[in-house]
Amino acid sequence: MANRAKPPILHHVNLKTTRLQEMIDWYGRVVGSTPHFQFEGGAWLSNDGANHRIALLTAPTVADDPDKLAHAGLHHIAFEHESLDDLLDNFDKLQGEGITPHMMLDHGMTMSFYYVDPDGNSVELQADNFGDWAESTQWMRTSPEFAANPIGIPVDPNRMLKARRDGMSPAEIHRRAYAGEFRPSQPMDPRLPFDLPV
Repeated sequence: MANRAKPPILHHVNLKTTRLQEMIDWYGRVVGSTPHFQFEGGAWLSNDGANHRIALLTAPTVADDPDKLAHAGLHHIAFEHESLDDLLDNFDKLQGEGITPHMMLDHGMTMSFYYVDPDGNSVELQADNFGDWAESTQWMRTSPEFAANPIGIPVDPNRMLKARRDGMSPAEIHRRAYAGEFRPSQPMDPRLPFDLPV
């Protein structure tokens, strides 16, 4: 039997920042992370049992990039909620704190709301629409609908939240969202130097 290395699992993301404390506070509010270690030059944050999931580094030589959206590099990082209910509850909590998404999409395999952190990075909060990675992966690989539209359908989280509170099941919300019944009334900002085909 050939020797095969077991593939690694993504552990953390490291971001350079010009506003360390503001970033620590924002990630605490949005994804529940807390600093396990903080010093003048950075911090290591986690929202689970890992020693850190987000590393932040700062120095006087770090500068904001006014053309960030047009440059190659990171578009977003993502965090997954266990359920659509958790995603909608967190949306409602954050909205009450004045934190609203810049883009909201039913990608087919996930329901995804995107937020902008204090440094202008996009952060996706998502829930698997199938509740099972094997099912959502199989759907993504074989679905003609996904092949025709791999970006997804814009959604209005407030309308979805109301439907859920009125008793609509998560599966029905996804079905109707993916059919375009929960489209937002306002245009979204994909934070890209081009428009998404949605």
